[in-house]
Amino acid sequence: MITTIDTAAAVVVRLDTVIDAPLAQVWDLHTDVNAWPSWQTDITTATADGPLNEGSVFHWSTFGLNIDSTVYAIDPGRRILWGGPAHGITGIHEWTFAERDGQTFVQTAESWDGEPIRADRTGMQAALKGSLTAWLAHLKQTAENGSR
Repeated sequence: MITTIDTAAAVVVRLDTVIDAPLAQVWDLHTDVNAWPSWQTDITTATADGPLNEGSVFHWSTFGLNIDSTVYAIDPGRRILWGGPAHGITGIHEWTFAERDGQTFVQTAESWDGEPIRADRTGMQAALKGSLTAWLAHLKQTAENGSR
C-alpha cells in the first residue's frame, strides 16, 4: 500500500504556493480531472469516470505521455495522493491543502524513479520542477480569477 511519495526515488521535488481563494474552491478545481485541460495548459486530455476515491483510476496526457494514475489516498479537502507507472517511470504525487486566513496553502511533492529518470537525474529534476511550478501557477491563476 502506497501512503506517501518515495523519498528514496532518484528525483523528488517539493513546492508550495498560497492561493487567494477558499479551500473548497481550490480543492474542487484541482480534483475535477475532466476539467484539467480547460485550465492546465500542459495537459491535453484528462478523464475520470466519476469522483476521485481511493482506488479510482484516471487517465491523462501531458507532454506527449499518456498516463494512468491510481488514487492511493484521499482525505477530501486536505490531501490526495496518486501515481503509477508510465513509460518506465514510477511517479507518486502528493497534494496537501490547508486554509489560512481565507487563503489556501497548497503543497505538492512528487517522486520519480525508473531507468529513464536515473539516466538523466539532473534533466529530470529540472523537468519535474518546471512541471510542478507551472501546475501550481495555473491552479493559482484559475482559482484566483474564478474561471476555467
